[in-house]
Amino acid sequence: MNKITIWHNPQCSKSRAALEILEQTNSKVEVIKYLEATPNEQEIKDVLKLLNILPRDLMRTNEELYKELKLQEETSNDALISAMAENPKLIERPILIKNGCAIIGRPTERIAEFLA
Repeated sequence: MNKITIWHNPQCSKSRAALEILEQTNSKVEVIKYLEATPNEQEIKDVLKLLNILPRDLMRTNEELYKELKLQEETSNDALISAMAENPKLIERPILIKNGCAIIGRPTERIAEFLA
């Protein structure tokens, strides 16, 4: 069985639900509490590549911090990646990674498809 890595925030209901799904399927899971073990810029770039999305698509644009930092005005992808590395609260969650593929586990129905 292949290991699944989850970027997890225990305070987030969707992230907790994703972890519960993984546990119910007896998946081998590596939990990364990304607010504590903050991913660096390269790790964020790697995940963006696996997700095949742009940095803004990985950001929680409704977060107050996003607005405070005026990131809606930022046009540089590198600056957005730096902002996520400096402020991991801005990273959408949960992120599941397996076999060189990744998804954002929202809605949670996407997880079953990812595990198949």
